[in-house]
Amino acid sequence: MNRIKHILLIFLLPLFAIGQTRDLSLFRNFVDKTWSAQGKWNNGTEFKQEVSFHYDLDKAIVVSKSKGFVNKEQTKFGNRNHGVRQYDTATNTIKFWEFDIFGNVTEGNVYAEGKNVIYQYKYGDTTVTDMWEYVDASTYNFKVGSYKNGTWEEIYLETVFKEKN
Repeated sequence: MNRIKHILLIFLLPLFAIGQTRDLSLFRNFVDKTWSAQGKWNNGTEFKQEVSFHYDLDKAIVVSKSKGFVNKEQTKFGNRNHGVRQYDTATNTIKFWEFDIFGNVTEGNVYAEGKNVIYQYKYGDTTVTDMWEYVDASTYNFKVGSYKNGTWEEIYLETVFKEKN
């Protein structure tokens, strides 16, 4: 009987390891959907974005594609960002990278607070937080600002993302 247990363990252990190394479950509600939002930054400039998510590489990554303003005058709307989210087994965190049309890359960490999804990254000398605050399966309040120890110190943008039909 012990021999059977050992054989089963040898075959099943890799399956458990794969499942643990690819834990991107906090994106489950976002995947295979397109989300849309409009608003104004606190400096008065317009914010308009559509973002879609899908799994790739056998669910090892989540890929995002965003549409937004692609010129400084904010008169052209088109493909603006492509992003990747991946679980990093070395640090047990989810990392993200966003590549934009202007040649920039933003990278940081993603984590969950309950059903909320939080991105944190450096922007110049400032740590910025983007929070997708869960309202229901098709709605998230979206905030960008300075978020520390569960408290917003400053909010640069506040709007709502809705699932687009």
